[in-house]
Amino acid sequence: MTQTSEPHRTPGMRALTAERYAAFVRGRSTEEGGGYVSFLQCPSWAVVKEGWKSEYVGWFDGEGRQEGAALILYRQLPGVRRYFAYIPEGPVMDWDAPDLGKRLRTLLDHLRGAGAFAVRMGPPLTYRTWSAGTLKGAVGAGRRVGDVVPDLVDPLGASVADRLRAAGWQRCGEDGQGGGDAQPRYLFEVPLADRSLDDVWSGLNQEWRRNVKKATTAGVETAIGDASCLSDFHALLRLTEQRDGFRLGRSQEYFERQYQALNEEEPGRMRLYLARHQDEILAAHTVINLGRRAWYLTGASADHRREVRPSNALQWRIIRDVHAAGAAVYDMRGVPDTLDPQDRAFGLMRWKLGTGGQVAETLGEWELPLQGTVNRTLHRAMQAYLSRR
Repeated sequence: MTQTSEPHRTPGMRALTAERYAAFVRGRSTEEGGGYVSFLQCPSWAVVKEGWKSEYVGWFDGEGRQEGAALILYRQLPGVRRYFAYIPEGPVMDWDAPDLGKRLRTLLDHLRGAGAFAVRMGPPLTYRTWSAGTLKGAVGAGRRVGDVVPDLVDPLGASVADRLRAAGWQRCGEDGQGGGDAQPRYLFEVPLADRSLDDVWSGLNQEWRRNVKKATTAGVETAIGDASCLSDFHALLRLTEQRDGFRLGRSQEYFERQYQALNEEEPGRMRLYLARHQDEILAAHTVINLGRRAWYLTGASADHRREVRPSNALQWRIIRDVHAAGAAVYDMRGVPDTLDPQDRAFGLMRWKLGTGGQVAETLGEWELPLQGTVNRTLHRAMQAYLSRR
């Protein structure tokens, strides 16, 4: 994918250098710039996503002012010289812009020129929100988050969803094809803005506070590790996968590449937190920081000595650190949508609800096959390929 350096005065979309793109992302991640850009739209994520080609693009008005940007990842469909385009938790732009439709059409024209047969994107918008209290009161057999009346419906998210449908985009998973979203649709967020640490502590339920105190009494120690500790983290992750019945399929090399790329971009962007007890690492969690948001990305823990509650101790240490750093939101990432206590997945929901935060349903990911019968056929083939992977 070719890239250019300086924009012209002609309005529209053009390729950016990594440096210019990174500068725009930094500006947008500040409180003055809006405060939220996903780490998945950072240039470093293009390095992490091995096997994908990448391109940085920006939208400009007639005065040369940049109005938006996107990291586009391209995956080649095996056997053909055509690409599936993916914009994870992006693009980065004002989604309430009056000319949103025009901007998206410009994006599609650009992707056709780049040889893409279909595109998937994840507008970084919230659709509905439920407080922990609301969901705790709705727990029951067969219940799901979507069955519960939300505390808040975001009008912008609802409006953008309507506009995307009208333009032919389809929300991933609605037709049962392609395996649904690549990124979690339901996020768990702990609001930190305008809250003291005492307020956050009081927001934890009694079980959480008791477990944090139990870990302290038992002598659990928390610390920030370095790259040399990633082997310990990965070993714990394999144990966690076996115990909890899931498979991320990520090698130790993947996490080493992730750690190096993110921290070369900004020192401290990715941190590895460790909980030790009797000189043994019992839990390890990775955290990413960007602007006024921090993400709990991947957690792992040992099978034994769980009674000393290392994960609770580690999460409380992380919350204290990101609060001190000025984060407005601590994003604990995905939760299942089940509220049924008999579902195995409900354990994760229950654990995160104990922090007193909220579940936010994002707008989800949306796909559009680019015009043409061949492109639609390639799109179906790519959905099947991604489902197998």
